[in-house]
Order: sequence, then C-alpha cells, then structure tokens
Amino acid sequence: MMDGKTRSKIMAAIHNKGTKPELIVRRYLWRQGFRYRLNDPRLPGHPDIVLRKYRTCVFVNGCFWHGHNCEEFRAPKNNKEYWEKKIENNKRRDHEEQKQLAKMGWHCITIWECSLKKEKRMQTLESLAFTLNHIFLVDHSVHYKALEQEQGDQIAAEPLEGQ
Repeated sequence: MMDGKTRSKIMAAIHNKGTKPELIVRRYLWRQGFRYRLNDPRLPGHPDIVLRKYRTCVFVNGCFWHGHNCEEFRAPKNNKEYWEKKIENNKRRDHEEQKQLAKMGWHCITIWECSLKKEKRMQTLESLAFTLNHIFLVDHSVHYKALEQEQGDQIAAEPLEGQ
C-alpha cells in the first residue's frame, strides 16, 4: 500500500491527451488513410479524435477514469467516496457531451482502453475502420426514388396497358 503523497504524485502524472491507447488508435487510423484533428476545442468534450469527413468523434477512454464495467477497472480502496463521486461525474459528463454532439449531427464512438489490449486490439481497430466506412457510405449515399414510385407499379419489361 502507498502513502498519500506517492499516490497523489502518480495520479498527477497521468495525462488526458496523447495517452498510449489514444496513440494506438491514432497510428492505426493514419496508416489506414483516415485524416483527423485532435481535441477540437469547438466541440463539446474536446473529443480525442475528430474525423470531419465522417462527422465522427472518437473518444479513447481509460477504464478507470470513465468507470468502465470491465475486469481492468478496480475501485480505489483509499478515499473511496471521492473517487466514486469523481468517476460518476466523469460518466455523467461523457453522456451529456455525447448527447450534445449527437444533436449537432455528429456520430460518437467510444473505444475503451481494455479493448486495445494485444489480444483484442486488431479486432477493435478493424471494427473502428469498418464503422467509419459504413458511416461515410450511409451519410453520403445518393437516395434515388424507387422504380415503383417513378412509374407506378409497372416493371420495365412489362408492356403498357392497351398496347
């Protein structure tokens, strides 16, 4: 068990930008040809990765800081009330920010730190690329009238009535 000063020093050294999980996602996206911006201050929550072409924000969340219900999350034994409140506030804020982004027409994807462990990493990253491509295709597809709407119930090979 650590004393309070040591624990405080360790927690203060943890950054919220440029984390190892975030770098893994960024490098993969770049290699796959996706271009993005980082921590756009104009968007609620300053998303970790912003892909404007896809109208998508990617949040790379640490399981501890955002209270993910996984085997990686361990609730602190010291100062328990403080940490429970802090993590609950983080979860509430994440939810509100993503609701705001959705109202603005943005898609939100959350990638959890535990899903970037070596045994799950490629599946997670490939799924991210698939999802981004799907979003792009759906958002940018041309919507044609159905043939039946244009010509009634006639089929192209069917002769017109009275002929």
